[in-house]
Amino acid sequence: MEPKLRVWVVFGRRLKFGDGRARLLELIGEHGSLRRAAAELGMSYRNAWGYLRELEKAAGFTLVERAPEGTSRSGMRLTERGHDFVVRYRKFQRALDAAAVRHFARAFPPAARRRGSR
Repeated sequence: MEPKLRVWVVFGRRLKFGDGRARLLELIGEHGSLRRAAAELGMSYRNAWGYLRELEKAAGFTLVERAPEGTSRSGMRLTERGHDFVVRYRKFQRALDAAAVRHFARAFPPAARRRGSR
């Protein structure tokens, strides 16, 4: 038995930024390519691109940019602000996960967990 949280940052009334969008941005940063990042997540390029445009519009800042032609990583990369946003989101998420584990241990001490499994 363990706690599991789903964490979103909500822009406006409906657009949520969570693990899926964070992972897409992380993969763009790793691969330097939206196409490769989308493929790794099993998404179409078109869907991933729409996802990013919608997110940037809601966030009010640019998350990704085309890498300069002729560089070893031509394609797409995170902007400095996009990278910073993902780093901050993951830090926020880790802090909430750690707090959940602590509170879970208080609410369900090991002895109570053993009794509950009978």
